[in-house]
Amino acid sequence: MESISLNENINSYIEGYKHVWERSKFNNKQWVSETRNRAINDFGDVGFPTLRHEDWRFTNLAPLVKTTYKLRNGTIKDTGSKIDISSLMIPDVKSSVLVFLDGKYEERLSKILKHDQIIVIKNLSCAFEENEEIVKNYIFKNSETKDESFTALNTAYFEDGAFIYIPGNTILDELIQVLYLSSDSGDCYLYNPRNLYVIGDNSRAHIMEYYYSPGKAKYFSNTVTEVCLGENSMLDHYFIEAESKSAYNISSLNVNQKRSSNLNSHSILLGGAIVRNNIHPVLNGEGCNSSINGLFMSSDKQHMDNFMKVEHASPHCDSRQLYNGILADKSKGVFHGRIIVHKDAQKTDAKQTNRNLLLSDNAKIDTKPQLEIYADDVKCTHGATIGQMDKDAIFYLRSRGIDDYDAKSMLLEAFAKQNIDNIKVAEIKQYVERLVKDWFENVGIRISSN
Repeated sequence: MESISLNENINSYIEGYKHVWERSKFNNKQWVSETRNRAINDFGDVGFPTLRHEDWRFTNLAPLVKTTYKLRNGTIKDTGSKIDISSLMIPDVKSSVLVFLDGKYEERLSKILKHDQIIVIKNLSCAFEENEEIVKNYIFKNSETKDESFTALNTAYFEDGAFIYIPGNTILDELIQVLYLSSDSGDCYLYNPRNLYVIGDNSRAHIMEYYYSPGKAKYFSNTVTEVCLGENSMLDHYFIEAESKSAYNISSLNVNQKRSSNLNSHSILLGGAIVRNNIHPVLNGEGCNSSINGLFMSSDKQHMDNFMKVEHASPHCDSRQLYNGILADKSKGVFHGRIIVHKDAQKTDAKQTNRNLLLSDNAKIDTKPQLEIYADDVKCTHGATIGQMDKDAIFYLRSRGIDDYDAKSMLLEAFAKQNIDNIKVAEIKQYVERLVKDWFENVGIRISSN
């Protein structure tokens, strides 16, 4: 098959879709084809968002849009051996692992633990064939393509991803790790991973998505993750983005929560040239709880955009957002948090907090906390702060015999720990602490070992 290139002309993506459809494993399933056809039409109608779109007003996508991408065409030269996968694993934790290299599922690098219960952990393209009824019941249900450009593009173009199904009344203590690795192949590819996680009634799971690439790998990863939480279920979801500073990453986590379900979302953003992290839980039953915890750290000329939309659709639900940013050099960050309380969502308790620390006079942050309340018996608060390191606090530590570097590192460590301490699994918490410490060292700031 000839190589297909995609450029800023929207028609190139529409033409590219024809090639994706021709080679797709799902084009024999009418219900999939109909959805994908609608999605590419929606993408053609909307195109890529610009600064004129309110939800994108702080993020200039021109570098991403104007880049020419190739579609994966057969096998990309194997450079996976150059990536030390063991260093990306959470040590001393029992886990199943799904590995995707340059958008392709790598069975030889993956490891699925055996279970007595009917638990399904596999790549999505396989699940379409072997678990079609389950997939059909849940996929495409929690992701809107009409006005969401990147979700529409993913829905039309996706070829694989992770599928995790935890049946009712199942407590899965192990960690499920989903590793998306991109190699420095020399060509600029477009990947559209699609993940589907279904957690049954009265069940619990821990899932981590890890996006990593070495060196100066340049590509565009456009991911959509759909989560269905059954009644009285719980999901601890971890998202670590540590990609090359030449890569583009757009990700969307869409969650449908049923009665008394609990979502604990933790995001750690470290890499990428342009990163957009969308999180959209819908609290769709009484007694739901949604906790969204994130730390983004940028340097050089990185741009990190965090867009949160929490929908309270039922009464007696709680949500908490804590998103902190640390920005160095000429980097830019965005926090746009929206809490929507629908008319029937009485007794809502929602809190949104965004704190940002600028380490350079050239770093910039745009923050927009937002409340839309249509109910009259609620408790909702939001707030945002932007500042530099506290000179009085540094002076105080210096007066106690602590040198300047260690004084600053102690304050930065304390700032980051607000998010890290929300991670309850000790091994994951320690791993994230190491990533944060490495980041500070890379930008020339030492972190104390205490």
